[in-house]
Amino acid sequence: MEKEWKIRQALYHKLNGDYTDDLKKVKIEINKNIVENAVRYFYNTDMPFIYPSKSYVVAICYAYWLSKDFGEDFYELLSDKDLLYGNDPYFKTYEEDTKTYDEILKKITPFNENKGIVPDIKNYYMAEFFI
Repeated sequence: MEKEWKIRQALYHKLNGDYTDDLKKVKIEINKNIVENAVRYFYNTDMPFIYPSKSYVVAICYAYWLSKDFGEDFYELLSDKDLLYGNDPYFKTYEEDTKTYDEILKKITPFNENKGIVPDIKNYYMAEFFI
């Protein structure tokens, strides 16, 4: 049986097609300082689209909220290749890059939902999962 969060996510993407953060429509910067930039996203609001760092941030946020809202395991969610619905070509699963995720998580714990770009990500999350 399909997981409820996946059903909600699929429904959202069937009903919606134009996204303000569509990577094809925004200017992105590629930067290899993944951990440093990812951590900055958790504390700063005025940052450009820096990839792949932003992918890690969104994945961590989504896994955190899905684990709370749907009773799923955080690390299993991070290991799900479809966590971001295939919309992010820079996304890597936890299994693909455990070291980077662990470094980021160590630096942002405890998780603060009210700082950086996290509130913006939460707005997308709540819309995408009908919460």
